[in-house]
Amino acid sequence: MESETTEIIHHILILLLFIITVGMLSGRLASWLKLPDVAIFIIAGMVLGRGLHLINAASSSLFNQLILTAGSALILFDGGRNLRLSGLKKVWITLSLLSVPGVLITTGVVGIAVHYLFGLDWIFSFLAAAVIASTDPASIIPVFKQVKIKERVRETVESESAFNDATGSIVTFALLAAVAGGKSLEVGGMVWDFVKTAVGGIVVGAVVSIILTYLVAHFRLGVLKDYTTIAMIVVALSSYLIGDMLHVSGFMATFVAGLVWGNADTMGLSMDEKLEESGTFADNTSVMMRMLIFILLGSQVDFQALGQYFWPSLGAVLVLMFVARPLTILLCALPDRKVKWSWNELLFMMWVRETGVIPAALSGMIVGMGIAHAGTISAITFMAIMLTILLQASTTGLVARKLGLEIKADGHPSAAAHAAGHKP
Repeated sequence: MESETTEIIHHILILLLFIITVGMLSGRLASWLKLPDVAIFIIAGMVLGRGLHLINAASSSLFNQLILTAGSALILFDGGRNLRLSGLKKVWITLSLLSVPGVLITTGVVGIAVHYLFGLDWIFSFLAAAVIASTDPASIIPVFKQVKIKERVRETVESESAFNDATGSIVTFALLAAVAGGKSLEVGGMVWDFVKTAVGGIVVGAVVSIILTYLVAHFRLGVLKDYTTIAMIVVALSSYLIGDMLHVSGFMATFVAGLVWGNADTMGLSMDEKLEESGTFADNTSVMMRMLIFILLGSQVDFQALGQYFWPSLGAVLVLMFVARPLTILLCALPDRKVKWSWNELLFMMWVRETGVIPAALSGMIVGMGIAHAGTISAITFMAIMLTILLQASTTGLVARKLGLEIKADGHPSAAAHAAGHKP
């Protein structure tokens, strides 16, 4: 028995180290090719998994589910941690509409497309749509570190990607509960579940983070100041765990916890002494989790299902990109007369909507649960990730320049911005 346990531990450690090593090499290759690293992670996983059979981690395995859950929680926490409340106040109307109604609009439009393209029951069609309805902070935020654009556009797109991940997760789990319980699609019940899990997640994340933030950053009560980085990980994971155990949104909880943690100064607290150390650690942890999630996802791609559903999956993703996203932006951003978005800004937001970490994790969880039509949902998710990242993330800089939204390193608009009549 002891020998068997030791062998399992060795296998997990070898797998973990192998994936991280491959991830680092893939990241360097992505940098050299000037491509989003997530796309290279997935391709590496496909080659090493289904191709060479060097990565064998079943989607239902404890290792896989742990990586998906913990990785998603840490990435969402980091997304919240990097947002500034001062910036959110300026665009809160657009952000609120994009983060909740926007996800529902996307789910509805894509769900209708999936229903007619695949012939699935409505509840499974909307489940597939909900999985890919959110955008991805793990893909978008690194892009904006390379491509400098107008601040309010950047803050809106980054914040939306963090907020709508939580919303997309809540909608997905509400639909999963209906599927698992064999229930029909009851809108009233879903709305109540959504409100309960969202508000509950917000409360849990805020309470956990406020308590630990005070214990770390308060002048007199900061007994954990020397353990700031460790406390940060505890906040992220415990927020998710407590939320999940209370049957509210663990993903919303960990995101809100990150938002509170990253804006400790608004409570009169300071983490300046440990800011660089904790920031570097959080960034590296987030990158490592992206490596693990996407390489594992690539290794589990069902090529038979992908080939079988290639054309309808492509159709569903094209509807996502060219129908659902533009409609969402028009309905959620155009009415915000406080901000008065220009058409160039609206067009840019229509284009930037990469699918990534959270949809990948949700898809992996659905496959691991053995839900009906999981293969179809996985094929649609994989198509959405590859198409949006390869096509949209890799052209963000070009689109920003063409629309006159790029800002030079000195903080002034580029020549293209002047040519487009852009007002900074």
